[in-house]
Amino acid sequence: MKKFAWFFLFLALACAKKGTQVLKVGTDTTYPPMEYKDVQSGKIAGFDIDLMDSLAGRMGYQVEYVEVPFDGIVAGLKTGKYDAIISSFTITPEREKEVDFTTPYMNAGQSIAVRVNEEKIKSFTDLKGKKIGAQLGTTGEKLAGTVPNAKVMSFDAISAAFIDLENGQLDAIVNDRPVSARFVALKKSARLLDTTLTSENYGIALRKGDPRLERFNAALTELETSGVLHGLEEKWFK
Repeated sequence: MKKFAWFFLFLALACAKKGTQVLKVGTDTTYPPMEYKDVQSGKIAGFDIDLMDSLAGRMGYQVEYVEVPFDGIVAGLKTGKYDAIISSFTITPEREKEVDFTTPYMNAGQSIAVRVNEEKIKSFTDLKGKKIGAQLGTTGEKLAGTVPNAKVMSFDAISAAFIDLENGQLDAIVNDRPVSARFVALKKSARLLDTTLTSENYGIALRKGDPRLERFNAALTELETSGVLHGLEEKWFK
């Protein structure tokens, strides 16, 4: 009897697993603490990853993450390589023409990072003619491109920009404040200017017309009202 009991238990578990829907999610794992590859475990981690895992659990999905460079992340969604994007993805009018966004889950305006001993750069206007680092394909890169006579250097990973800033190859970095604040806290060789340059919101992106959008929004609301979203903010930023 025991052998038969174990067989039927195994069969039930296999069927349950088979019935679980897989949600493929594109993300660029070069943006800690939002999404990154943990060096010790080799697994993808971060605020966005915890958030998506929580959302998927409430929606009955098993998440399969697809690593993709940020500058090609929309193309991968549109061609069906994955079903959604969570990658510190700022909601902009231009992007809304290509994808559908959920309701915002975090405000992350642009900031300026400079070396700790930098005294001449005190505002956005002081970036004129400077060497500015930004991540490729981001709103930070777009904003840096509006600075007169500045040389904008784009990086696949924002961590590389902070290395160049520390080494004196850059004068400043324009990037999302929560992410830059994390690098500044860890490296100690850079600091953030007090001014936040923009007001921007992160959202999860789906293909145009995806009927799951309402379910995502309902799950996000549940995470917010239940305090889970606040708990993730405490975990990753406090």
